[in-house]
Amino acid sequence: MKEKHQTRLTSSEIAALWSSFQNNSMSVCVFKYFIEHVEDEEIKSVIKYALHISEESLSLSEKILKDDNQPIPIGFKDEDVNPNAPRLYSDTYYLYYIKNMAKVGMSVYGVALATSAKPSVRNLLSKAIQSSTNLYNKTSDVLLSKGLFVRPPYVSTTNEIDFIEQKSYKGGLLNINRRPVNVIEITHVYANIETNLVGQVLLTGLTQVAKSKEVRKYCNKGKDIATKHVKLFSTILTDDDVPVPMPSDLNVFNSTIAPFSDKLVMFQTALLIQSSTSNYATAAAASLRTDIVTTYVRLTTEVTGFANDGVNIMIDNSWLEEPPQVINKKNFSNQ
Repeated sequence: MKEKHQTRLTSSEIAALWSSFQNNSMSVCVFKYFIEHVEDEEIKSVIKYALHISEESLSLSEKILKDDNQPIPIGFKDEDVNPNAPRLYSDTYYLYYIKNMAKVGMSVYGVALATSAKPSVRNLLSKAIQSSTNLYNKTSDVLLSKGLFVRPPYVSTTNEIDFIEQKSYKGGLLNINRRPVNVIEITHVYANIETNLVGQVLLTGLTQVAKSKEVRKYCNKGKDIATKHVKLFSTILTDDDVPVPMPSDLNVFNSTIAPFSDKLVMFQTALLIQSSTSNYATAAAASLRTDIVTTYVRLTTEVTGFANDGVNIMIDNSWLEEPPQVINKKNFSNQ
């Protein structure tokens, strides 16, 4: 659809395009590195598609920003990636990383679309949602074909439909006479296990290759947090005899040569944190057992503190690009 009247970009549209540019410029760097080392041809085709849609979204975001006379973000460029650095992750990990990124894309672009009016922006975001969906399906199909797709737990459920009539259904903070987890709670707990596992493996590799001692230490702390969260979420399920399927062959190789700049490493870690915070908030809202909700709130506090430490590192090193700001009109009134 073509606009009858050319309108300026709204604040939400600028934010969506700015974030899309930043995220996709990072993804282009990551996928260029992955594609240099992947061995399996089916997995290589998935990475090629991921690279293609990232480059396409990056180009479209830049064009719309330029057409509105907005400044173009710096983002990430060729100097932020060394595709010839030795292999760091296994082929299977590439699939799980991309699967997770596709899930994030479907969610983030969906929120952005719901706050956009300009047809060109809505078209970009709608296309990005479809591309993210296609990427998720392509990745899942390859995982299934190779027997690598780890499904959420199978469970036996009651054969009755009923309403909750007792407030005791919510339980308490103590492990006394609490009910078993329901399927909605299992869904979110398992999704957060998988997301943290992907982050744990990513940060294990980044801890080996980051150039700065400060960044290596930060990534190692993030790895420890992700490992702890995997164990906590797994315990919620195993306490009710729900199996916790885990993917295998998410290997990290022994390279210590950096494929990415420390700036990109910190940005990638920040994206993981943002995703976790959003996932935990959604999961807490959907859960009815008090102890599970409390766990999400507690872990969110820990992740938020970790995120703040990362922001400080990025500011100290001039790696944190400033989002578009509203003009401070107080400065004019004081002149």
